[in-house]
Amino acid sequence: MPLTLYYHPLASFCHKVLIALYENGVDFEKRIIDLTNEADRAELQALWPIGKFPVIRDHARQRNVPESTLIIEYLDRVYPGEHALLPDDWETALEVRLWDRFFDHYVHEPMQRIVADRIYAAHGDLTKERTLLATAYRMLEQRMASRIWVASADFSLADCAAVPALFYASTLVAFPNDHAHLHAYFERLMLRPSVLRVIEEAKPYFAFYPFAEAIPERFR
Repeated sequence: MPLTLYYHPLASFCHKVLIALYENGVDFEKRIIDLTNEADRAELQALWPIGKFPVIRDHARQRNVPESTLIIEYLDRVYPGEHALLPDDWETALEVRLWDRFFDHYVHEPMQRIVADRIYAAHGDLTKERTLLATAYRMLEQRMASRIWVASADFSLADCAAVPALFYASTLVAFPNDHAHLHAYFERLMLRPSVLRVIEEAKPYFAFYPFAEAIPERFR
């Protein structure tokens, strides 16, 4: 097997990469990393000293690729599937990169700060994070009023980023009832076979999510 993914089935940024791998049927082996385990942590840091997953090891090219967006771009170029997750057209690719960054910075990151606050019982003021999520939802509601996928005509890198960001963020700050286009986009994402597979694999681990009680019953 030319590729090994170092990851954890509960980790949101790992979901992003798994979706891309499943979308294009890329062959790879899995190595689950438990960051609380010293040996596992050392194994990951030997590949990427920052010590964060996901990381892909390309054995054929003797190369380690960290960071979810870079991994997906790497796979698109070196292990392409039926359709590119980053389009060849420059302007469309720019839109895909923009919305990938949007989900990572303005949905994913505030979501993770809220989760971390509960993990560490910090009881911090999370008004800024919740306000940012609400703003992102409003932008997506407007964006998705006339679109199927967020950045191009086809499912793309940006939609891979959208899945875990929206899945977990919605357990913290619910989508407003009047955001019909956002709700519809989320449902399209959740029906994607690659997404269904990732959610199914994560189910045994959802009990360890600090807001597990907020995950809808249909995903447990």
